This record gives sequence, C-alpha cells and structure tokens, in this order.
Amino acid sequence: MTDLGALADGILAGRYRALAKAITLVEQDDAGIDRLLAEIYPSTGRARIIGVTGSPGAGKSTLVAGMARFYREKGKRVGIIAVDPTSPFTGGAILGDRIRMAELHTDRGVFIRSMATRGFLGGLAKATNDVVDLLDASGFDVVLVETVGVGQDEIEVVRTVQTNVVVLVPGMGDDIQAIKAGIMEIGDIFVVNKADRPGADKTVTEVTMMMSLVEEHGDWVPPIVKTVAPKREGIADLDAAIVRHHAYLEASGELIRRNRERVRIRVETHMKEKFMGRVIGGTITREAYDRLLDEVLSKKQNPHDAAEGVLNRVSFR
Repeated sequence: MTDLGALADGILAGRYRALAKAITLVEQDDAGIDRLLAEIYPSTGRARIIGVTGSPGAGKSTLVAGMARFYREKGKRVGIIAVDPTSPFTGGAILGDRIRMAELHTDRGVFIRSMATRGFLGGLAKATNDVVDLLDASGFDVVLVETVGVGQDEIEVVRTVQTNVVVLVPGMGDDIQAIKAGIMEIGDIFVVNKADRPGADKTVTEVTMMMSLVEEHGDWVPPIVKTVAPKREGIADLDAAIVRHHAYLEASGELIRRNRERVRIRVETHMKEKFMGRVIGGTITREAYDRLLDEVLSKKQNPHDAAEGVLNRVSFR
C-alpha cells in the first residue's frame, strides 16, 4: 500500500521518483489519489503553464525541446507533459514526443512525462490538469503542455494553460486548418515554425489577416513569432511574447478569470464522475445498468427515457 503522506512530502520536496509514482496513480485513477491531490493543492499556483498546440508535423516537440533548453539556461526547472496518441492495442502512449526530446533526459532540471489520451477529446489526457498540479507543487517554474496534435479537438488546451502557443508551418495549409479547428480563437501567440522554408512570410501575412476577423482576444493582439526550432532561432522572441502575454493577463484581470474557469471545469468534471460513480452501483446496480443498456440496444427502451428513469430514482438527501 502506498504511503500517501510520504509520497506528498516527496512531491513537495521535488523528488522525481515520488512525482513519477504520483503521476502513475493519477493515470490509474487510484482510490487514494484524491487525498494526495488535496494535500498538495495548497502548494500550487506558482508555475507558468504554457500550452503548445497545432497541426501534426508542425514541429511542436522540437519547439518544446528548444523552449525547455532556453528556460534551463535561465536556471528554471521545466516540467513537460507530452500528450501522445493512444495505442489501439495497449491503451498506452506511443511516446513519439518523448523520443524526440531524448536529449533532455540527462538534465535533472527537466521532467518529461508522456501521457496517453485514452480517447479523451480535446487533444489532452483526462488526467492532465492533475499532473499539472503535481508538477506545480513539486517546484517546477515552467510547465509545458504539448497536445497530441489532432486538429479540431485542440481547443481543449485553453482550459488547462495560461498562455496558449499555436504552432503553424508554411506550405502545409495550416491557415485553412486553423479556421476549421477554431484555433484562431484560442491562440494567445502564433508561431510560424520552420520559418526557413519558402512561404513563411506569406503564412505570417495570412494569419495576420485572419486574426482581424476574430474578436475573442479582446485588447490582446496575438503576436506572430517566426522560429526555426532545431536551430533554436526565434525562441528568445517567443519567450518575450509569453512574458508580455502574462503581464497582460495579470494587468487586465484575465489571469484570474482563466484560473477560475480552469477550476470550474475541474470541479464540474469531478462532480460528474463522482455522481456517475454513485448512481451506477448505488442507485442502480451494475447488473441492472447493463440490462438497461441491452434494452436500449434492442430498442425496448430509448436513451432519453432510460436516463430519466434512472435519475428519477436518485435521492439528493
């Protein structure tokens, strides 16, 4: 049995073994994980949380690796959550991002964790918010959240991070994909990566034009930064844009609003999960629930009446 008190102490002391164990418990939805997360929660709120999202092939992993090296040179501890596609055979992460960041593994100031989406929409693993808390409480200065890169589902990242970096590349039609995916609305900063390719300036112009059609950003005008991630060109400019955005969030009160929205989503998600857990097994047995599903499948019931019938049996006393 895991000693949750000792594990919490290890996390707060910044011990990587304790952190890795806790993340595994989160991913397994261990029975005691809620108590552990509650214990470390007062120590959260210090890390800068940055999302990196965009189309597959845009070079997100290479960019994240370059950002991590940049922050390490400034003496900051960096936590990286790389959300990978789920294997259809094992349910585990394919770990492509972690392979591309292999050179960072020898740096004790960097912690990398690949997580499987396990079918969770939005390009993020279901446990991502909890893992962000663990890294935050463990004393990491910067937490980089790289999404799986699935296009239209990427918008979920905006509920997890403080600054969202959208990565595009020239010559791949990312401008059209961005409109389809709604990415223009969630980008706080746009990066045109692989800017040494032909068409980079054209992509910058197109993104600038499209942003004029978006009203979601308020007083903040998202800057566009050109980078060449393997050469680490433009990383300092990207960091400067992130710093300016965070200053804007604090001055405008938007940071409090975003943090509150993140809290609201998390509380409601936990409420839904716990409610369903109490309904199935409490209000209705698992066997009876399975029979109900069979009745809906065979058209003896319909989904709406089946749900209403169960809810009518719920007592809120």
